[in-house]
Amino acid sequence: MTVQAGSVMSKNNGNPDPECAGVERLAEANLPTEFGLFRIMAFKSNLTGEDFPVLVKGDLDAETPSLVRIHSQCLTGDVFHSLKCDCGRQLQHAMRLIQEEGHGVIIYQQQEGRGIGITNKIRAYALQDAGQDTVEANISLGFEADLRQYECCADIIKQLGLRRIRLMSNNPDKIAAVLRAGIEIVERVSIEVEPHEKSLSYMKTKKEKMGHLLERIDDEDEARI
Repeated sequence: MTVQAGSVMSKNNGNPDPECAGVERLAEANLPTEFGLFRIMAFKSNLTGEDFPVLVKGDLDAETPSLVRIHSQCLTGDVFHSLKCDCGRQLQHAMRLIQEEGHGVIIYQQQEGRGIGITNKIRAYALQDAGQDTVEANISLGFEADLRQYECCADIIKQLGLRRIRLMSNNPDKIAAVLRAGIEIVERVSIEVEPHEKSLSYMKTKKEKMGHLLERIDDEDEARI
């Protein structure tokens, strides 16, 4: 089912997206992984200089809706396999799905800690150890709950020749940003993974305070903490 612009509740509150000012593709190579062979590409924002590693599988074209994942960098989850979040398992799940499908894209957005950076993320972790949730911790540090922007990610999708996609996301802000960029989402593919007892509180906060589309999180899960 095609996702319509008004069918998701974004926390963006309708604010216009900042300009990306374009991205440039700088390099490309093969990347064999435990999930299969991908192409890895390097894009860079013309405005901020932010690097965007991108994994591509198979042949892409404008009319065939490919799986697309915008994955926000999570050093603790993606590299160190932290159990505090679901990020690393989401990335692995996305790679498996694309390998099975035979074509798709993962854009690795380097905006650690929802845009606050690794040092402040660790400071937020300390506040969470003291009892705050992930949203409260970011706000206590003087940040908004989520500082990420997705305009350059949408530009990369277009540069890859895609106009109709199957977006792998539970995040209504990502969905809304892609739709605002004029890209058709023919299907939202859930990227939800089974919650671990260590990540359950974090995932409940994402659902209740950030509107994430998580079906496996409910009040009964509190008994597992």
